[in-house]
Amino acid sequence: MPFPTDELIMQTGRGLVDQLQTLFGKHAGMRPVHAKGVLLTGIFTPSSAASALSTAPHFRSSTPPTPIIVRFSNSTGIPNIPDTDANADPRGIAVRFNLGLNSKGRRAHTDIIAHSTPFFPTRTGGEFLEFLKAIEATQAGGGGGGPNPVEQFLGAHPAALAFVQAPKPAPSSFAREAYFGVNAVKLIGPDGKVTYVRYRIVPQDGVDVLSSEEVKAKGDNYLHDELAARLSTSGGGAFSFKLLAQVAEEGDITDDATVHWPEERALVELGVVRVEGLVGEEESKKEQKYIIFDPIPRVEGIEPSEDPLLEMRAAVYLVSGQQRRAA
Repeated sequence: MPFPTDELIMQTGRGLVDQLQTLFGKHAGMRPVHAKGVLLTGIFTPSSAASALSTAPHFRSSTPPTPIIVRFSNSTGIPNIPDTDANADPRGIAVRFNLGLNSKGRRAHTDIIAHSTPFFPTRTGGEFLEFLKAIEATQAGGGGGGPNPVEQFLGAHPAALAFVQAPKPAPSSFAREAYFGVNAVKLIGPDGKVTYVRYRIVPQDGVDVLSSEEVKAKGDNYLHDELAARLSTSGGGAFSFKLLAQVAEEGDITDDATVHWPEERALVELGVVRVEGLVGEEESKKEQKYIIFDPIPRVEGIEPSEDPLLEMRAAVYLVSGQQRRAA
């Protein structure tokens, strides 16, 4: 996973990491956002429709299921944020498809990163940095009697206001939450056809959310405890999600994560994400520091769209990953 070559992207990426750590604190070995998380193992089995849309190796229905690593997480860079805290939403999921060895003998993989709100507050990393600075200024008491810096920012950025105001109910389980890939990618078919899609990861058992009263009755680690219970023998074992592709039509905006596509757009099932077990505690501590999920596909059959957030997110994750590994 190479660093972006654009120095402005890298400068903004470093600024975003610094600003997130200003807001949430510096926690050695932890991510600056979605710090509290859990790693699991499983497999991905593609559908026949997947191989018609993309030549990616994990989408080929003729091959065995692909081993995967899954990470569920809470929002913010606070490692011990209670699962019941409203700021822990949106929840996140990252899925790594382990593709074996490439032609150079190196381990190959590709990732999907998604969260439980179907869009993002800003189109660019620079705007997101402005938003974070406005939050810091507001916390410091900025405003002088008029609208505070966050209110000013949201007044000038309706997409960010829509994101802030979007309902974010707490799920009863990470396994009962729907997750949305906010950045479009391009699937390249066997005939070379390009299809712009956004991923969705939808629980096969259905979405289930808690009321505010139900959340108050839960413990600080209820989501993580529930996973352990669910995956135990007595809890029933593995659980699954459908990996869906929402397909863009002519005229749909593919380079702006703040813009929704109409709900009537076709949803194609690409396969099933089956989560089978928790990674052991010691291995998880090591791997959480080491693993850097990549928002850019970097695999045959899938290409990034022109969305400017993709390179920016890659820069942020790489800067963060370097820090974690150094810690």
